[in-house]
Amino acid sequence: MIKNLLACAALCCVCVSSFAQTDGSTAAPLTVLPAHPWGDPTHSMLLDATRAGSRIVAVGEHGIVVLSDDGGHTYRQAKAVPASSTLSAVYFADPQHGWAVGQWGVILDTVDGGETWTLQRAVTSIDQPLFSVYFKDASHGWAVGLWSLLLETADGGHTWNVSKLPPPPGGGKADRNLYRIFADGSGTLFIAAEQGIVLRSRDGGSTWEYRQTGNKGSLWTGTAAADGSIFVGGLLGHLYRSHDGGDTWTSVDSGSNGSITELIASGDQVFGVGLDGFVLNGSSAGARFTAKQRPDRASLTALVVPGAGISAPIFFSKDGILKSE
Repeated sequence: MIKNLLACAALCCVCVSSFAQTDGSTAAPLTVLPAHPWGDPTHSMLLDATRAGSRIVAVGEHGIVVLSDDGGHTYRQAKAVPASSTLSAVYFADPQHGWAVGQWGVILDTVDGGETWTLQRAVTSIDQPLFSVYFKDASHGWAVGLWSLLLETADGGHTWNVSKLPPPPGGGKADRNLYRIFADGSGTLFIAAEQGIVLRSRDGGSTWEYRQTGNKGSLWTGTAAADGSIFVGGLLGHLYRSHDGGDTWTSVDSGSNGSITELIASGDQVFGVGLDGFVLNGSSAGARFTAKQRPDRASLTALVVPGAGISAPIFFSKDGILKSE
């Protein structure tokens, strides 16, 4: 659970601002602190990374957002980030419109490819961090986090509403930690969660159901491959695949015993990284993945795969940006 523990580790608040929200939290202005420039942010803890068109955008501790426009050769810090909270995830709906989420339920948005950011949401009365964010377009999106926190917006994040999840099978409260939200090519939504559970919505988030993978460990990440296969992974290198849209799940040998923190599908390949320096990849239809362990045994948190001007994978970790080995 270290990626999410890292995301919860730095407790910071965010500049005086008011924002619209309809989730029952206070609408009063928050006293917050903006992120500030760092001498070398590429050696700070970075928890997630993605592409905004050809640009690379990575986020991490202290509200750090770093950008690269040359395939990862050089990086610079974003010009304006109004939150010094640890940012755990970032997602772009298109090259200009992106969102980042993190500590204190912070949600930031950008309309210029990550150069500048604005604060959409934060709740300092309770530290209920958000771990992941996904948008199907520039208007409709979801963010997930601690204790079954599920937020939804239909207006690009100007307002965020809490979506109440049903009780899990067997009863009890909906209090699972929700680690990664993503979608397949048909628009079905999936959430990788703890206790081996994957939540699924086939109606755009209106209703959700619990699907059990057969494992009881936490699932930290997931991705949908081009052939329709769904993958989720997490604790101790456990990896699962579904060929039927999440109805049933089969264990896949990841080749790793290091907990998987990121999975990304590209074409018919699935790439992943994990703790203890494990780097994974395999065919979306393959029976087994290949795993190599970096000599530095770095705690890897994210990667950007080759393509769009990137010749080799770029790795992100608790110690910053790492080169391929």
